Amino acid sequence: MHIPEQILKKLLLDSHILTEEQFNSAKEEAKRSDRKLENILMGRGDVPENFFVELLAQHFDVPVIDLKNVTIPSQTLNLVSENFAKEKEIVVFDFNEEKRIAKVAMLDPGDLDTIEFLKNKLGVEIAPFITFPSSLKYALQHYELQLSGEFSKAIEASVERARSGGELDLAKMAKEVQIIHLVARLIENAIALNASDIHFEPRTNDLLVRYRIEGVLREILKIPKIVHPLLVARVKILANLQIDEHRIPQDGRMRYEGADQTIDIRIAIMPTMHGEKVEMRLLKEASRPISLHELGFLPENLKIIEEEIKKTQGMILTTGPTGAGKTTTLYAVLHILNRPSVNIVTVEDPIEYAVQGVNQTQINVKAGVTFAAGLRAIVRQDPDIIMVGEIRDAETVNIAINSALTGHLVLSTLHTNDAPTTIPRLLDMGAEPFLIASTLNVAMGQRLIRKICQTCIESYKISDEIIDLIKSQLPKNSTTVIPTRLFRGRGCNVCNMSGYRGILAIFEILLSTETIRNLIIERASADQIKNKAIEEGMTTMFEDGLLKAEAGITTIDEVLRVIRG
Repeated sequence: MHIPEQILKKLLLDSHILTEEQFNSAKEEAKRSDRKLENILMGRGDVPENFFVELLAQHFDVPVIDLKNVTIPSQTLNLVSENFAKEKEIVVFDFNEEKRIAKVAMLDPGDLDTIEFLKNKLGVEIAPFITFPSSLKYALQHYELQLSGEFSKAIEASVERARSGGELDLAKMAKEVQIIHLVARLIENAIALNASDIHFEPRTNDLLVRYRIEGVLREILKIPKIVHPLLVARVKILANLQIDEHRIPQDGRMRYEGADQTIDIRIAIMPTMHGEKVEMRLLKEASRPISLHELGFLPENLKIIEEEIKKTQGMILTTGPTGAGKTTTLYAVLHILNRPSVNIVTVEDPIEYAVQGVNQTQINVKAGVTFAAGLRAIVRQDPDIIMVGEIRDAETVNIAINSALTGHLVLSTLHTNDAPTTIPRLLDMGAEPFLIASTLNVAMGQRLIRKICQTCIESYKISDEIIDLIKSQLPKNSTTVIPTRLFRGRGCNVCNMSGYRGILAIFEILLSTETIRNLIIERASADQIKNKAIEEGMTTMFEDGLLKAEAGITTIDEVLRVIRG
């Protein structure tokens, strides 16, 4: 970076974001590993990415741009080659032909040589902007998405030629270079965008590609419908599924070797009216264990969980819909429990994160390794702590309960709407009420919500309409005080005008007290259990979200979006 080290050090120390010892440590690591100092500082978490960029923006007196939702015309992007853009870490994202000005996003706006080169090459004035490394990485994917469009056209022509010669051989066509590259580009782009899911959705006239980013689906690309069967066939080959089976759902998994990281991908294929829909869940390896505090536990709930995980037997369940972060919560708990004196064994589908010191088993239905079979094997492995990826049938729930009864701490997930509906769900799967009451320690309901961008956060006085909405979601006889002011993101370059940046969870914790256990034995309804738990002090998910909205962590709109009743 074209900024003297002493000046960079002074900027960082004057901002009180880190100490001189931290700076010197990062400097030594950068020298030892032959990496850039700024990459070490951000990679270790010493300096948050957005803070570092804003600091440099002030120093160089240039504006900040986040390219993640900026539409970059192809002709603008192609003013410079992909190789040059990657080498110099720049992207031309806007070009005003009339004024003869090109806007260029850079990681290093102090690189005057590159700015001068672009000025002479393009014959225009250059307006430099500073951007984030993750933002630049995303923008560089535009080159590859252009290639994706070219690939789809080439594939379309190949399909037409193949069809003219007779029946289409999907298995053979799916191994063509263009379709292999197209699937790879779409996965790599999703990784760069930090997407959690990829959807290939066939429609009447085309195939829509959507990514789920920070819990919200975004349209990415439309591909000619004729390419759809090849795309699906390619995914089936990667996941070892049946290429010629189109009538029934299929599930599989694959491992993708990317440029920067290796990720596991869980694949689900389902027939729809317009063809087979593909859903791909990207399971990225965690760079470090996430703490319960980082997940979003407020102090009162955090204290409850920390006490419950000290117990040596019973069940701890996390509940919520698909994509609510249940497994991530269990991994955070496992990290706390993982120590040399205990034997932790898991059975998962799939293994989302490798945990050093934990014995992890992958489900393999074809080989007969189901959750129930895996759990039966685990109890013969002298475990202290057992984690079951998901309780989804009667056999699994009964083995889990028996394990919890015989001196094991069992962790698992369950698909329910909230914590109190855990009880009727277990009953529906055939568990006996007295066994549930004897083994359940705690059930946690959770949802993921977006966080307010802290760069453009602002407060506002809430309207009567919002007050009425809040009242309608609060439990009867609630003592929660409705705030008069809340927070929202105004929208800025850092969050690309969305007002949000990052995600966390909201929780409710159902503690198995003596009163709750009696209600379980009596087969009380979920509402009865919920009302009694609230009487005993349980904070509902909505109340947890409201507290976070009042603290400026999220917005009331986001809380209502995920759990509005």
